[in-house]
Amino acid sequence: MSLALFARRPEPVEAPAPEPWPEIGETWKPEGVTIAQRYYNQAHAVVLVYTTDDGPSGTYYSVACLGCHYATAKRKRTCSTRYGLPDAATVANEHATACRALPRDIPARPDDDTVREQLHAWVRRSRRRDEDTQLWVSDLDLIRLTLQRTNDWIVAVLNQLVVDEPEIARIERSQYSDYVSYYARRLPEN
Repeated sequence: MSLALFARRPEPVEAPAPEPWPEIGETWKPEGVTIAQRYYNQAHAVVLVYTTDDGPSGTYYSVACLGCHYATAKRKRTCSTRYGLPDAATVANEHATACRALPRDIPARPDDDTVREQLHAWVRRSRRRDEDTQLWVSDLDLIRLTLQRTNDWIVAVLNQLVVDEPEIARIERSQYSDYVSYYARRLPEN
């Protein structure tokens, strides 16, 4: 009789499909952002670890909470300022453990004109009196969940701004490669 118990084998089970977020009934994938990990905080708001680009020196990650307004992309007091995946995961997990914010609605995708105006305002705010300021698309990582646009789209807007308002922004092309740098022109002297 005991041999009969071990002779049966269970039917193979397929791996379960990824479950959607219970709050919205679907998995949110904002444009221009690759979500690497999700954590729940104590009140079930989602804390995201995401990246926006595989840069020439590696992939960097940002952390954002969809409950409170917590967002970070840079370490404090270290020589390497951007997060790798293990460090971003640690920060996200620590935040999720301490945060008690209730889930907020997923940010709606803004229309193109709204995002274009936000980028123009960002360039204008970057201007200084003493010198031109270099603009890095990676500086926008913390607000990428609200912009919801790809790097190519953002670069196209910056290129158009240089054409439309050359007194506000300029482009500098490398003579050694295809690298393009964007600058906010310095403010005029009074």
